[in-house]
Amino acid sequence: MASGGSHAGGGVLSSAGDKASTVASSVGDTATSAPTAARQKTQGNPLAAGLVAFGVGWLASSLLPASEKEQQAAGTVKDKVSEHSDTLTQPLKEAAGGAKENLQGPAQDALQSVKSTATEGVGTVKSEASSAKDDVAGSAQDAAHVSQDDSSTT
Repeated sequence: MASGGSHAGGGVLSSAGDKASTVASSVGDTATSAPTAARQKTQGNPLAAGLVAFGVGWLASSLLPASEKEQQAAGTVKDKVSEHSDTLTQPLKEAAGGAKENLQGPAQDALQSVKSTATEGVGTVKSEASSAKDDVAGSAQDAAHVSQDDSSTT
């Protein structure tokens, strides 16, 4: 009986080993066929091939640390940019100041124009409201007289 149990345990181990071997073989086949599959899918499409190559290059460059020369070059570029930043920003500041001065006068004129138009509008509305009030009051008095005349004749 002990040998039967041992045989069953061996079968399970053998089966697990077979499955592991099959999985490992499948992973290996997939890894070795990946370049071929990529080549087949990008064949006839140079843009896709270029994008794949760009992506692989970018990935590789991100995994590698910057060399000492690259770090020195980056530092040199940063220093030169900071040295010349005043030279680059000063003309921009001057242009912005000039634009502000050039636009300040027309902006003030436009503001004054809007203000005077609004003031005229308020005056017109007041005048028309007063005229309408007088018309309504006159109409009310006329209606009152007509009503009195009608009541005295009946």
